[in-house]
Amino acid sequence: MSRLPAFIRHHLAGSGMLIALLLLCVFFSIATWTRQYPQNAAAAKDVVSQINPQAKVLIVVRPTTADTVFAKALQAELGSRAEIVQGEPKDARAALLRAAAAGGIDVIACNQATASWLVFSDLAADFPALKNARVVRPRPHAWPVFLKTDNLLNIANQIAVIAILAIGMTLVIITAGIDLSVGSLIALSAVITTIIVRDFCGGVHAGAAGMFAAGLGGIAVCGACGLLSGAFITRLRMPPFIVTLAMMLVGSGLAYRLAENQSVYQVPDSFARLGRGSDLLGLPNAVVLMLLLYAAAHIVMTQTRLGRNLYAVGGNVEAAHLSGVPVQRVILIAYVLCGLLAGLGGVVTASLLKSGSPTYGQMYELYVIAAVVVGGTSLSGGRGTMPGTLIGAFIIAVIQNGMNLTNVESNTQKIVLGLVILGAVLVDRVRK
Repeated sequence: MSRLPAFIRHHLAGSGMLIALLLLCVFFSIATWTRQYPQNAAAAKDVVSQINPQAKVLIVVRPTTADTVFAKALQAELGSRAEIVQGEPKDARAALLRAAAAGGIDVIACNQATASWLVFSDLAADFPALKNARVVRPRPHAWPVFLKTDNLLNIANQIAVIAILAIGMTLVIITAGIDLSVGSLIALSAVITTIIVRDFCGGVHAGAAGMFAAGLGGIAVCGACGLLSGAFITRLRMPPFIVTLAMMLVGSGLAYRLAENQSVYQVPDSFARLGRGSDLLGLPNAVVLMLLLYAAAHIVMTQTRLGRNLYAVGGNVEAAHLSGVPVQRVILIAYVLCGLLAGLGGVVTASLLKSGSPTYGQMYELYVIAAVVVGGTSLSGGRGTMPGTLIGAFIIAVIQNGMNLTNVESNTQKIVLGLVILGAVLVDRVRK
């Protein structure tokens, strides 16, 4: 392996991470393969296909959002010959008594939950006039819970913030540095953004321009924190670990002081659009933003002088200096960009949770570093890619989501995640 050309080794490593991600998806797909009971428009069509076109139908559902959607879709297919009863078993019993008194019904359309109610267990004995009525439900099918569209979108949406932070962390680690402050900067950015919205932009009546300006304010403050960390590291030659550890404490303390130990929630409903909205092909806006940022970061790292300089500084700082690379400026830029991206992550988090709190971002720095390391970036500097980091972030997300779906308890999840990080570092050392 060590004798192979560098570009071949690079592509083998990248494809190896992708294969690992795919194998994890296959494993959790098999582990979560269960019988599914659909409850959507397609399920409604399936029920209609089991009903005679002239039949009188009673639709029985629970008072939940999903049941309401199913019932409305079913009624739209059946038209006026269908009546909806929404409630509890006692409501279904009352509807059956009315139907029996009115001359009967032909079909009782249910979902999986309502079909199991005892009120339908013996229609012939309890409602003699309805002895010929059939209980119809959507036909089940086998499918992995892991591969359900909602779950896949949930994985992408949950990892979006960590993946955005991982871009900046990749830049820093490629220069052989580290930034432990990103988790605290998320909280600081979220608090500052929501305070600006509350105090200067009209609170719950804030407009789009005001919210945009507030977000820029939160990002700018975090960029300034990154600038300060970078200045201490480059000008005073202080260890990155110590500087960013101190900045982590400063950022967290500022967030608590500014928020007065409370959550800031006086923001308009539209503030949640960035974190919760889906304006492009049904993809969450946060995921679209994440993908755009990765595309831009990949171009920077592969096609620009800054990208080449980052690799040069991380590979051999002395050689980079002798080659004319502005080492201090490159390192400073890496920390500033890391701070700005942490600030953006804070804005997305505040939008997702529709509030700002000093408790946001706790332990995020560890998950971000894990994503970067698992994605193939060397802690020694000089090696790493943006696609690799994105794959690493998804590996972490898939492992956590899969363990949740398979009911692995939280303490065991921490052990597994720790072993994954150790394994990634071990692979890096063996490669070197």
